[in-house]
Amino acid sequence: MKKIISVLLCIYISVTFLVTPCQASNQENEPKEMELFAKAAVLLDADSGRILYSKNGTTAMANASTTKILTCILALEYCELNTVVTASNRAAAAPKVHLGMHEGQCFYMKDLLYALMLESYNDCAIAIAEYIAGSVEAFAEIMNHKAREIGCKDTYFITPNGLDATDSNGFHHTTAADLALIMRYCIHISEKSEEFRTITAARTYQFCEIENGTSYSVYNHNAFLDMMQGAFSGKTGFTGNAGYCYVGALNRDGKTLIVALLACGWPNNRTYKWSDAKKLMTYGLENFEKVRLSEIPLDQTNLEPVLVKNGQGTTINELTYAKLIIGDTFGIDEVLLNRKEEIKISYDIKKNWLAPVKKGTYAGKICISVNGEIMRVYEILLDDEIDKIDFLWSLQMVFSHFLNGISI
Repeated sequence: MKKIISVLLCIYISVTFLVTPCQASNQENEPKEMELFAKAAVLLDADSGRILYSKNGTTAMANASTTKILTCILALEYCELNTVVTASNRAAAAPKVHLGMHEGQCFYMKDLLYALMLESYNDCAIAIAEYIAGSVEAFAEIMNHKAREIGCKDTYFITPNGLDATDSNGFHHTTAADLALIMRYCIHISEKSEEFRTITAARTYQFCEIENGTSYSVYNHNAFLDMMQGAFSGKTGFTGNAGYCYVGALNRDGKTLIVALLACGWPNNRTYKWSDAKKLMTYGLENFEKVRLSEIPLDQTNLEPVLVKNGQGTTINELTYAKLIIGDTFGIDEVLLNRKEEIKISYDIKKNWLAPVKKGTYAGKICISVNGEIMRVYEILLDDEIDKIDFLWSLQMVFSHFLNGISI
């Protein structure tokens, strides 16, 4: 039974914390001092996956080349960097912005990923997708499966490069909340996070086509890397439908923050995204502090031994008790909180038992919540094994009392 309960708790916590980002209080109410250009925006705590600020964060919108962060991380997970990729006719026909590859040209996967993320080349995205899945359509299925696995609630990708597209299932889109979650996966969770961060932090990169030696130089268009101390990754995007989009990450003062911006202006307003990104990052740095939930003291009176009725003790009249211990712990430890957010600890522990009881039996849980959202759960177990009173034990007690001259 303990194993079953532990599994159920684990599933519950996983769904609550790893899949669905926790919402901070009053997320949809913009602070008066924060006016954003973006139609949709999210500020995310990368460590916990908790949303610290949201403006239309769950609204489905086109997201342009920010799509390429998922293309990149999938390529890193599926392929070695020295993999040779041959350009197809479809890749060579991709519209600008593109590398200008020709059908039959060969490139190392590593070089294509730098070109993809720094210059946002559309033909590189198609070449990568076709190598991994055989076709753009098959790769899109992989992308959408991965997005669901990450925990995205309303993301549907049709292309690996983020160009505006529609099919019978809808239009190419995500939400600011989902995009922030994908970025979190790329920089923080994936086994290839370090490689992703290295690529997206590079300012420039040079490489050559394998067979004819044609040389290429690419330059990072993520200007935010040099706008705020601690900025270390990100991806821009633009299409006529999506407008200017951006997703970026910053680490400073022990905080790792992610900003996702959708529809942040149209020409000639390409700098709006930088203004919004700075504003949101500054808001996160100035208004939130890291709290270790594991360091919050628990009320030990709730962890005192519990009564076990009809249990065998050392004497006939002795009440029997079982000690409690903390078993497995689930959920978040470090979380960013602001001063207005309320932490509560709730105890749900069974206090009365009927023998027999086994050591390790599930006895309840302790939950730490912020603004009603459960963040951390401690599993409570019995730490004693107590048999029930039976005829043999009663006979032994009577005989023992008789020998010791104790009246019953």
